[in-house]
Amino acid sequence: MTTVTPSPRAKLRPADRIFSGATVIAGSIILAALAAVAIFLLAQSVPALVVDPAELKGSPSSFWEYVAPLAFGTVWSAFLALLMALPISLGIALFISHYAPRRVAQTLGYIIDLLAAVPSVVFGLWGIKILAPAIVPLYTWLVDNAGWFPLFSPPVSGTGRTILTVAIVLAVMIIPIITAICREVFLQTPVLHEEAALALGATRWEMIQMAVLPFGRPGIISAAMLGLGRALGETMVVAMVLSPAVLITFVLTGSQNSPTIAGNIALNFPEAYGVNVNALIATGLILFIITLIINSVARFVINRRKAFSGAN
Repeated sequence: MTTVTPSPRAKLRPADRIFSGATVIAGSIILAALAAVAIFLLAQSVPALVVDPAELKGSPSSFWEYVAPLAFGTVWSAFLALLMALPISLGIALFISHYAPRRVAQTLGYIIDLLAAVPSVVFGLWGIKILAPAIVPLYTWLVDNAGWFPLFSPPVSGTGRTILTVAIVLAVMIIPIITAICREVFLQTPVLHEEAALALGATRWEMIQMAVLPFGRPGIISAAMLGLGRALGETMVVAMVLSPAVLITFVLTGSQNSPTIAGNIALNFPEAYGVNVNALIATGLILFIITLIINSVARFVINRRKAFSGAN
């Protein structure tokens, strides 16, 4: 009977040990920082959860009545922004990666990268000074001609500072982020897959449908979630452009709009004191949970694709 001796393991060099240890430490720091943020938010939120609701700003009947319009406005504005930004971003990314000449693609790619670095306060100034006044006639036309539709119910806002204006500005903000990621994902599509589709008689658009988009689906979802995360946590644009009111409404063109968590914190934190500070921190915890849930759902969708990509 012959015994099989196990092959000796390769001896790790000092550089390998250092690199391996550094990566473990880096990953641990990320988890520790996330846990520290969660613990801080939870600990500071407890006083707002157990206090008499009459002591909170606006004297709601409960804390959840106070936070519900904020959570709704946050998700609603971010969803509208993503709904507008994703198709445009995909179109720009496909044009850069598969249609535009090399020089045009390089120029557009450079411009997209520059737009991603523009500070949010610049977008906020553009939204409140230029976009909001310019879009009022469109809102008036929508209310006059489509007022029967619940999203455009009268009365119309006279200033243009509505949730739809905020969503448009947020969409402009996240388009460069989604476009840049999708462009890189589309450029990594195996050339053999594209050439095989074209050799079988597919048009360029059919090749994109059969080879590029299926390969880039995890990257598209990751890009969309990254853009959505930016829209969910945006502060300055909402604080500068939106005219908020404490209510839940789906109307896009009205003067009363649901506030967002980030905008509410930015506007009220300087004057808050006592338990109201804890209430604002508690709303931050709600935003933390919303973002965590959305990213977890996106991760589940991405991981359903077994092939490895940068997203999974």
